[in-house]
Amino acid sequence: FKESLNQNTIHEVVAFNAFLDSRRQDIVNRIGEINLSLAGIEYNAGRHIQLEHQNSTDLDVRQFGTDLRACSEGTIGDDDQYSEQKYLQVARLIERFRGRDGYTTLDERWTAKVTDVRNWFTFSASEKWTETGEEFEHFTDSGGKSGGQKEKLAYTILAAALAFQFGLASGNGAGKNAGSGRSFRFVVIDEAFGRGSDESARYGLELFQRMKLQLLIVTPLQKIHVIEPFVSHVGFVANTNGDDSQLRNMTIQEYRDERDRRA
Repeated sequence: FKESLNQNTIHEVVAFNAFLDSRRQDIVNRIGEINLSLAGIEYNAGRHIQLEHQNSTDLDVRQFGTDLRACSEGTIGDDDQYSEQKYLQVARLIERFRGRDGYTTLDERWTAKVTDVRNWFTFSASEKWTETGEEFEHFTDSGGKSGGQKEKLAYTILAAALAFQFGLASGNGAGKNAGSGRSFRFVVIDEAFGRGSDESARYGLELFQRMKLQLLIVTPLQKIHVIEPFVSHVGFVANTNGDDSQLRNMTIQEYRDERDRRA
């Protein structure tokens, strides 16, 4: 009975290790797919942005990986694969998952941290020359950048995060509706373009368009000339007397006709 229990326990940990490794590979693959979209968008003249990932240097994450591999190694083909030593390795790991006496909260935080495969990576961005692929600049944060540069970098990371969340790649969605572009990818952007430069706003909108995101943009009227090419309908909100607001819905062509009449 004990041998059977040990075998089952070790097999479960091996399967768990395989599952986490699969999720890790999913992240690597998704970043590669997102980079295909980013490569087609000019970040600066002749250059584009690529996302990069490195293995995390966090001690908890690295030690967990070492311990998990130790539990999985030698479980196939060895005569002593279910040795007491192997079982004890697994038992120590499971004890932390369950929460040790007096360390329950600490172990809960540890478990949430080390089993979230996103924490297995550190991420950065590389600005590359499109023609040669050589790196022009490497970003681990936006320190030392101008306001416009920070905006463009922020839009790039935001678009990449949305693409990752929605499972988009190369402008296409995941799943059976990917080819038709019919998947629902609705994003609300509230005054994100209000204070930024026209160039940065245009770059962000081109990026979102490339990802085929469906946008609801809340923006002051002065930015409409930048946003106009990227929307099909306008909801114009006015409050002339301060008592209540009125909303007028129109197509972008109706808006243009109205604007031209009032010019």
